Amino acid sequence: MVFVVAAQRVWGDENKDFVCNTRQPGCTTICYDHIFPISHIRLWALQLIFITCPSLMVMAHVKYREGKDAKYVELHHGSHLYANPGKKRGGLWWTYLLSLVFKAGFDVAFLYILYRIYDGYDLPKLSKCSLEPCPNTVDCFISRPTEKKIFMLFMVVSSAVCIFMCLCEMVYLIGKRISKLVRIRQENQRLLFADQHELTNMAPPPVPVS
Repeated sequence: MVFVVAAQRVWGDENKDFVCNTRQPGCTTICYDHIFPISHIRLWALQLIFITCPSLMVMAHVKYREGKDAKYVELHHGSHLYANPGKKRGGLWWTYLLSLVFKAGFDVAFLYILYRIYDGYDLPKLSKCSLEPCPNTVDCFISRPTEKKIFMLFMVVSSAVCIFMCLCEMVYLIGKRISKLVRIRQENQRLLFADQHELTNMAPPPVPVS
């Protein structure tokens, strides 16, 4: 939503209003390509696609379980294979956990790419460029650099919050699964202990030797 509403309006003029103090043909284009090797809009659009794919993977798994459950109901006259096909159990639990790992990994990767390309999320008001065919070192200017930098930092913080939320959810899922396994193990040990004591009590008393 943030990308669609604000990103294109903020960064839509990055190519039109980028100017360098030279009239040498091709110099401004080369300097623009050097300062903006990847457009922010296209990079964020690619990030949006990548972090959406894991969610689609989870939805596809849920749909697969719903279809499998529907076939099972037809063959077994109303009895369900899954009590709730959308509940995170079994294979769906692993699919959902992997989707969170992929989402966090993609966000981290794109934050690193943005950091490497734009020197620590910085957009200077003045950039020096001395690439060919520029006759010498020329000054290049970005339109509204402060606004663009603020918006870029906002997107970076939003990605960091998403990473933190994915990590929290992963910790919650793993912790819940571990607590469930521990609870099942304790219950099994309790039942085993009760069975052993019951068998001991049912054993006949020893016959005294005269």
